[in-house]
Order: sequence, then C-alpha cells, then structure tokens
Amino acid sequence: MNLREIISITGKPGLYKILSQGTRMLLVEELSGKKRQPVGPREKVVSLGDIAMYTDSEDLPLGIILDRLYEKHGGEKIDVKGLIAAGGLRDAFAEVVADFDRDRVYDSDIKKLFTWYNILTEAGYSDFSEALRAAEEAEEAEAAEAE
Repeated sequence: MNLREIISITGKPGLYKILSQGTRMLLVEELSGKKRQPVGPREKVVSLGDIAMYTDSEDLPLGIILDRLYEKHGGEKIDVKGLIAAGGLRDAFAEVVADFDRDRVYDSDIKKLFTWYNILTEAGYSDFSEALRAAEEAEEAEAAEAE
C-alpha cells in the first residue's frame, strides 16, 4: 500500500483513496463506505505519505508510526474515546513514539492519528511503510550505481 494514494480532505471526516486524477479534479473513494466522489481544486487535501510527526530528534514519517501502532495493537481497534476520557491519549502515544515532541504534538494530532489507524486497519491495510522502504531502496540503488 502506498500512503501517498490515501488522502485526508479538510472539513470532511474519514480517509479517501485516490482512484484517478484529472486536470482540475480528483476522483476519490471513501475507505470506510466505498462511496466515490469528485474533489475539486478548492478543497484542501493532504496525502498521508507527506505527513510526519515531530520528535525530539527528527520528524518521523506517518508510515513508520502506523507500523508501530499495528505491531503494538496487532490490527485491533484503538479505543480513542476511552483514552480521551481516561486522559491517557499522550501516554498511549508515548508507548509507540517515546520521544515525541510534547510541545508541538497536540492531543488533537494524536486523536486524528489513532482515528486514521482505525480506519486504515478496518479497510484491511497492515503494512504502512512499505512504500517508504521501496523509495529508500531505490535511492540506495541509485547511490550505488553512481559510485
């Protein structure tokens, strides 16, 4: 799975998979409902492959964080509302990313991450950094050829 094909649309709940691109439009499909719809140029979209979260050392790509969540939870749903009610949202995130920047990562960011994880796993996704690894291997191969 390539996280670059999965997008979030500002103002709309859920995640969407890009099916096709036109000159002034995207055709997307909801991951949860399988409903297709066009996305115009005025709507703000963000590819999950372009998102990283702040840590004390470097920004960590979303794919790696999602893989860590999957490893910890085994694909099981995260009880986001329960974590919020118990005040354990940051603690649960710290179990996966211990060195996250506590000043720049907000509770709303963690809630959104956990919600996206639930949507992706319910849709059958399980290997989130696969595309990231493929890109890194391609870069390494190009560097080796240049030598």
